[in-house]
Amino acid sequence: MTDPIADFLTRLRNAIHAKHRVVEIPASNLKKNITKILFEKGYILNYKFEDTEDNPQGMIKIALKYDPQTKANAIKNLTRISRPGMRKYTGYRDMPRVINGLGIAIVSTSKGVMTDKEASQEKIGGEVLCFVY
Repeated sequence: MTDPIADFLTRLRNAIHAKHRVVEIPASNLKKNITKILFEKGYILNYKFEDTEDNPQGMIKIALKYDPQTKANAIKNLTRISRPGMRKYTGYRDMPRVINGLGIAIVSTSKGVMTDKEASQEKIGGEVLCFVY
């Protein structure tokens, strides 16, 4: 696998389309940080990091969030922006706005993985990993 973040986003997308409640994803530190951001911003219901004997890095169990009445998912779209063959870097002044501020961009900076708004407040740029709305 050449792009683990794209695999992470695709597994989430597929679970959403199949109306699954929980999805399991192989863990890495970057994926754990992205999961924490998705939880803090209210896009997922809950998450749990598990250590397994088969996988030394462990697994991430993510409980997806659905509306009780309409059964619509909280995540409408997950888009990978920076790819291994075409990296997308941005400064804090040129930070992308997702749906005019309604969505979030997840950015990998020198101070860790954070949202576009947090990176702009810290006045640091970085690699734009994905858009979520």
